[in-house]
Amino acid sequence: MAGVLDAPPRGAVRSQLRRTVTTGRKRLAAGLDGAGHFYAMSLDTFRYTFSRPVQVREFVDQVWFIARVSTFPTVLVAIPFTVLVTFILNILLREIGAADLSGASAAFGTITQIGPMVTVLIVAGAGATAICADLGSRTIHDEIAALEVMGVDPVKRLVVPRVWASAFVAVLLNGLVCTIGIVGGFVFSVLFQGVNPGAFTGNLTLLTGLAELVIAVVKAGLFGLFAGLVGCYRGITARGGPQGVGEAVNETVVYAFIGLFVVNVLVTAVGVKVTGG
Repeated sequence: MAGVLDAPPRGAVRSQLRRTVTTGRKRLAAGLDGAGHFYAMSLDTFRYTFSRPVQVREFVDQVWFIARVSTFPTVLVAIPFTVLVTFILNILLREIGAADLSGASAAFGTITQIGPMVTVLIVAGAGATAICADLGSRTIHDEIAALEVMGVDPVKRLVVPRVWASAFVAVLLNGLVCTIGIVGGFVFSVLFQGVNPGAFTGNLTLLTGLAELVIAVVKAGLFGLFAGLVGCYRGITARGGPQGVGEAVNETVVYAFIGLFVVNVLVTAVGVKVTGG
């Protein structure tokens, strides 16, 4: 009886349901509106890529900026990642009596998966967030609005060089990770697991060729491109002062991770179809 008396009236329940539905609709509309603005900015970025004047100096500055914040974390992540994968693969190969194929497995795993995956982690966690924080600080200090008042398109002036710099650095990082993976796999396999060095180097190209290398480079470039777009969009749409910039940086990591893993799956599937296995 007490529970029935303490229950909220039907009018209050209906009012709460209406407020919940209204809030959900507003969030859905805001999400769709944001997705539309992101696609519009992306199209403008590609449209302004080769329009004059080309921001060469800004591109070089951003390449150095992104490389400076990404290179050291890439090395720190790549070394244990590649050594762990090489160690596990070598154990499996030794169990089936194929330890001499460790070079083929190290090259195949590093170039096709480890290099792009480490690139995903670093580009999304370091490069895109640095871009977002830089543009977000400019946005909350009204520098973006000042450019628009002066008739300068912020997408053409700021977004384009950052997006392509992110793609360029991602390709370089992928090459760095692949180099670390193969060299580290060689050192670890030969010195600690007794693999024949001649057999390791001789089988590097057994499973990995030019097609796999090209696909890895394409993956890395797309990762950098997408991460740069996400970082730039959240940076120029940051609102709410320093707290808003912090929230934009956090959202950049989440959105970039989700998008980059989807891109990885799609490009890998296309690559398997193209290479025939």
